[in-house]
Amino acid sequence: MKRIFIYSLCFLYSLTFVRAQVQQRSLSECIQIAIKANPALIRNELDVKRAGINLNQAKANRLPDVNAGLNHSFSTGRYLDKTINQYTTTNNSSGGASLGVTVPVFNGFRILHDVRMKADAKTASKLEFDSQINTLKLDVIESFIQILTAQDVLKQSELQTEVTREQVRRAEVLHKEGAIAPGDYFDLKGQLANDINAIENNKQILYLNRLRLSTLLNVDETSLGELKAIEFKQDAEIKTATQLFDAASENLPIIPALDWRIKAAERNIKVVKSNYWPSLSFSAGLSTNYSNGADFGYFKQFNNNLGKSIGLNLNIPIFNHLAVYNQVKLAKLDLESAKFQKDVSLNELRTETAKAVFNLKNVSNNIVQLQEQQQSYSESFRIAQVHFEAGNSNSVLFLTAKNKLDSSQIQLLVKQYEWLLQKYINDYYAGSLNL
Repeated sequence: MKRIFIYSLCFLYSLTFVRAQVQQRSLSECIQIAIKANPALIRNELDVKRAGINLNQAKANRLPDVNAGLNHSFSTGRYLDKTINQYTTTNNSSGGASLGVTVPVFNGFRILHDVRMKADAKTASKLEFDSQINTLKLDVIESFIQILTAQDVLKQSELQTEVTREQVRRAEVLHKEGAIAPGDYFDLKGQLANDINAIENNKQILYLNRLRLSTLLNVDETSLGELKAIEFKQDAEIKTATQLFDAASENLPIIPALDWRIKAAERNIKVVKSNYWPSLSFSAGLSTNYSNGADFGYFKQFNNNLGKSIGLNLNIPIFNHLAVYNQVKLAKLDLESAKFQKDVSLNELRTETAKAVFNLKNVSNNIVQLQEQQQSYSESFRIAQVHFEAGNSNSVLFLTAKNKLDSSQIQLLVKQYEWLLQKYINDYYAGSLNL
């Protein structure tokens, strides 16, 4: 007996230890994993890096352009040897080297406007990436809550099935004794099969929701682990649609990102208009050559033939097939498009914030009504069960009361999680989504 007692304690301890070791991921942890590992977000981050490279290149365009060159050739027959400035008919080997520097002096402030435009574009890209992070957070929150909803609905359906199964066990005994109407007995068996099918359907829904969250986190579904429950407290402050829209306009990064896109489009017009201006550049260079037809050596030829140059290059645009004129018109259209995009986004945001406020109020009212409904159906089912087990009722009345109670319990459960999701959505628009 002592051994059995000790083994029993060890077994219970091991169960407790294993249960404690089960990994439970919190909502905050899932969001952090998704931000670091989501493939779509990582791909979008490349746009930010690309904008940074474009800005660096725009700044580098202010630097001098330095180029060096080497050439070597072999010739035969009569030709003019430029190194010795004589015609020759012998086989000849000749070559040269050059080094040139070009410095932009003035180009209609094109480089300046281009740097500022690329800086605005980089800022817009960073804000757009922040907006994509927020969108990913909402996707993770939605999937997380859908999993919790599916888990609780599954548990609820299993409990409801146990109630039906217990009634079927009781009915089987009565059926063998002829103490229950055959119709009532088979009604209960049919209800049990229906409840079991509901369990299987709920398992499928749970699996699909887990699969969606694991995709967002870029992990395998089997390694997703258990999810930590979220405490339900129906105490959120509900803003008006106007208040939520104003808060979203100030806090969401997508709105200032559109403003920076408008600024970049305005800069681009100046960049294109700079092509109307003359451009001035400074250049300097060194060059030399050699030939085997000369009477002195290789290095001495390089030194004797060394030439130096310096110059200013002025380019005045006169007519270029209206290319610059049309480019300016296209740049202005891009600016108008950027402004319209902001108007469209604000209009969509106004609609979404109004919908979020309405949904939160609506689901709050639904929860109150469903709580009262559940209490009423619980009492109705208790009465129907007492009458049915006493033989004063039939299966139709019993199952009707049971199905009403089951439906109200699941609806209340779903609405509570829906309220939680709508609360997170309102917090997102209000700029208070801290996870």
